[in-house]
Amino acid sequence: MAKPKKQSDSKSKDAKAVLLGVGLDSDGHKRITKGPNFALVGGTQETHEAMTEKAIKINEKLARRGKQLHEVSSEEFDDIAQEVGLHRNRPDQN
Repeated sequence: MAKPKKQSDSKSKDAKAVLLGVGLDSDGHKRITKGPNFALVGGTQETHEAMTEKAIKINEKLARRGKQLHEVSSEEFDDIAQEVGLHRNRPDQN
């Protein structure tokens, strides 16, 4: 007899996470870069290159840890993001 699937088992198999980067500055060009778990749109050439570099570095750090984006906690993602030079804006600190 087949073992019933736990709800958490099916969720983890279907789990997906995507990094979305939006460059709010513009120089008139439309830029879109997609990766296996990220999509980056907009920005000047400089901004778009910086977003691309950070997305790639995040994926390299995840690979070194043997993890996929959907497998890390918010805290672990924040740590990785800080390691590549990203900083979370906290509304209570604005």
